Amino acid sequence: MRFASLVAVAWLAWSAGAFAADTVVLRAARIFDAVSGKVAEPGLVVVEGDRIRAVGADAEVPAGARVIDLGDATLLPGFIDAHVHFYGEMSDNWYRDFYLGTQRFPSEQAHYAARHARRTLEAGFTTVRDLGSDYWVAVGLRNAIDAGVVPGPRMLVSNYAVGSTAGHADQAPFPPYLVEPANEVTGVCNGADSCRAATRYQFKWGANVIKFMPSGGVLSLTDPVDHPGLTQEEMNAIVSEAHAWGAKAAAHCHGDLAAKMAIRAGADSIEHGTFLREDTLREMKKKGVYLVPTLFAGEWVGQKAANYPPAIAEKARAAAAQMQETFRLAVKIGVPIAFGTDAGVEPHGANAREFELMTRNGMAPADALLAATRNAADLLGVAGITGTLETGKAADIIALPGNPVEDISVTARPLFVMKGGVVHVGAQ
Repeated sequence: MRFASLVAVAWLAWSAGAFAADTVVLRAARIFDAVSGKVAEPGLVVVEGDRIRAVGADAEVPAGARVIDLGDATLLPGFIDAHVHFYGEMSDNWYRDFYLGTQRFPSEQAHYAARHARRTLEAGFTTVRDLGSDYWVAVGLRNAIDAGVVPGPRMLVSNYAVGSTAGHADQAPFPPYLVEPANEVTGVCNGADSCRAATRYQFKWGANVIKFMPSGGVLSLTDPVDHPGLTQEEMNAIVSEAHAWGAKAAAHCHGDLAAKMAIRAGADSIEHGTFLREDTLREMKKKGVYLVPTLFAGEWVGQKAANYPPAIAEKARAAAAQMQETFRLAVKIGVPIAFGTDAGVEPHGANAREFELMTRNGMAPADALLAATRNAADLLGVAGITGTLETGKAADIIALPGNPVEDISVTARPLFVMKGGVVHVGAQ
C-alpha cells in the first residue's frame, strides 16, 4: 500500500508537470474582445493544449506554464476569410494564367495550393472558406491540413461551384469536339433536378459548403456579369439541398436581379454584391443575409484590366468602379457583413488589404475586425469553435503590433499566429 501510494504521488507530480508544459500564457498590452467589439487592457489568454482555458486580466496563470510576453501588441481571435480560392493565383497576364491552368497536373497544382494556404495562415488567417476549386484540390488540401501533413488554416470547402451551362461555373472555353462538356459532377447543371444532383455530387466528394452562381462573373469570357444564370427553380433546388445537408449556401452575385432571386431562394450570403440596389440591401438586412464584399478583388481587377481580354476588361472596369460604392451603402444601411477577399484573384497572404478598403469606405475599424472574427464565424457556422476568444474555444489567436482599432494597417503585420494551440508565427 505504501509503494502504491508513492507511485500515485509520483504519477500526480508527473501529470502536473505535463499539464504545465502543455500550458501557454499569452500576454500583451491589450486584447480585442470580439464579443463586445471593444479593446481591453491588459491582454491575457491561457491556452491548454489546443483550447483556450481562460481569458482576461484576472485569469489564473498555472504554475509552471510557459509565458509569452508580446509587449505593446493586441491579442485577437485568428482572422477568418470567408472567400478564398487556394487552387490558384492570378498573375498580371491572364493568357499565361490560362495556359498554366491547362498545363499543370492536379498533383502539381496541389503544391501551389499548399503554399497559398501557408501564406494565408502566416498572415493571421486561421480559418477560411474556399469557394471553388478544380480537380478536388481544395478538399484534398483541407484533409491534409486536418491530418497535420501541411500547415494551413482550418478550411471549409465547396469543391466545384454549381451553375448553369455557359454560366460562371462553366468557364472552360474549349469546344465540345476537343473536350467533353462540363457536367453535374463538376457543378454544371440545367433544370432543378439536375442542379440538385450537382449539389449532391459536391457533398459526395467532401464539400461542407455550397457555392452557386446566380449571376455571371467578371473573370470569365462568355457570361454577362449582371445576367441571372440560373432560374428561380434551379436556385431553390440548390439552396434547399444545401440546407438539407446542414450546410450553408453562398451565392456568387454581381447583378441585382440575380441577388434578389438568390435571397428569395434562401441563400446565406451574397458574394461580391457589386451592383446591388438599396432595396436589395435592405432585404438582406431584414433577412440576415450576409454580404461578403471582396473589395480587394474588385480593386485588383480594376488595376489589371488592361491585361485581360477585351470582354473581361470591360466587366473588370465596371465592377471596380461600382463595388466600393455599393459597400458604402451596405454599411450605411446596416447589412450584416463578413470579411472575404476572393484571394487567388489577388495574391494569397495579402488578405489584410481588405481591412483598409473596408475602413476607407465607411466601416469603423472595430466593425471591420468583427467582420473577420465574430461575424465570419457566424456565417461559416463555426461560431462554437472559433471567432472569439472565449473559454473552451479553439486556441486560434493572433497578435498585432500596437492597436488595430487606432491603426487598421497593422492587420498586415502579425507578430504572432497560433492555430489550435500550435504557433506558426512568433515565439516558438
